[in-house]
Amino acid sequence: MTFGVLAAALALDAAVGDPDGPLHPVRLMGRLIDASAAWARRRAAGSPRRLRLGGVGVVALVLGAAWAAGGACLALGLWADAHGLDGWGSFAAQTLMVWSCLGARSMREHARAVLGALGRGDLAAARAAVGLMVGRDTAGLDETGVLRACLESVAEGLGDGVLGPLFFAWLGGGPLALVYRAANTLDSMLGHRDEARRDLGWASARVDDVLSWVPAREAALAAALGAWCLGLDARAALRAARRDAKLQPSPNSGWPEAAFAGALGVRLGGPLSYGGVPADKPFLGEDLRPLTAAVCRRGLDLFVAACVVAVAGHELLGLALGR
Repeated sequence: MTFGVLAAALALDAAVGDPDGPLHPVRLMGRLIDASAAWARRRAAGSPRRLRLGGVGVVALVLGAAWAAGGACLALGLWADAHGLDGWGSFAAQTLMVWSCLGARSMREHARAVLGALGRGDLAAARAAVGLMVGRDTAGLDETGVLRACLESVAEGLGDGVLGPLFFAWLGGGPLALVYRAANTLDSMLGHRDEARRDLGWASARVDDVLSWVPAREAALAAALGAWCLGLDARAALRAARRDAKLQPSPNSGWPEAAFAGALGVRLGGPLSYGGVPADKPFLGEDLRPLTAAVCRRGLDLFVAACVVAVAGHELLGLALGR
């Protein structure tokens, strides 16, 4: 059942993409985060301590709501099973929950938009397109900088946009996948170090760091195995991940990024800026070949291969554990 759910959810994402609309779980999470964060700011009245406490409350509320919504969806599936669907109701409920948490197709579409703009020679459009994928400043990026930002986003998205939901779905079903997606959304909306969100988003960032610890490292391993399947350098992927991931200020994002860099033989990371403020990020991987659009397309192939490898790996692990 678990393998079928993960495979069906990933296939749905590949065929249809991220389900859009006002009732999309992530949109609903975003509205709840906005409303609860605004309430916490009003209650804190500028006090850093109260902002942190309010941030803890926001995290508890949003994760609790995600868990409750997932439980209600699963209960509906079980009710359908009891009224003649004989297991297919809960299967559908689980699959739809996991599907709503995945972002593999949307990630590839964003990356292809960047590559398409570069292929037309429109650097301004490529900068705008990659700006939808990353939080860094993109207005001054050259073509290599655009490609680097795109590939880094694809690599990081493997962990938090695909393998994170899949791992937690394997661990505890669709409701737990929704909880992870809620934590990731909290971090993307509140977990920044700028003055406006540093205290309120402290709890969001820490929770996401903890929940993403396993998926990030799983993403590095899946990237290495995917590289082996594609004839890329799997050993270099593992070597770069072990050597360079710890250099990143984030405890998680460096793992898949370094693995991609090693597998493709390019160098990622390096200095960038956020809101005009320079950030001296470390380099990941080795500069063995130029970072070109063709290399970035190969990175998209690696992304897909890693997703497939991860689903198969979860099934094998489940069988080994007798699940």
